[in-house]
Amino acid sequence: MVRVEVVHCPVAGPSDQVDLTTLELDEGATVQDALQHSGVLARHGLDLATVDVGVWFKTCTLRQALRDQDQVQVYRPLTVDPKEARRQRYRKRGKTGTGGAVSGSPTR
Repeated sequence: MVRVEVVHCPVAGPSDQVDLTTLELDEGATVQDALQHSGVLARHGLDLATVDVGVWFKTCTLRQALRDQDQVQVYRPLTVDPKEARRQRYRKRGKTGTGGAVSGSPTR
């Protein structure tokens, strides 16, 4: 038997809405087996064919074999393109930034 956790956080940001399910599965169980046995997909209306998953923060396929103490994460779809998010942070920093010396650099 392998003991695994299936984790999904349906809402971004700090919250108490973490769905964590601990399972004991047969040796040779896959990520797909863990998802189906955990019920996380049904609870959150997720589709097995389109869900993105990972084991210990590394994306993987549904056929990935699990080892004892693995943690399977179910990822939310991106709401903003990562490049656009960086641009927005840069613009925001530019408006509210100090405009002074970089921390740790000498000022004269």
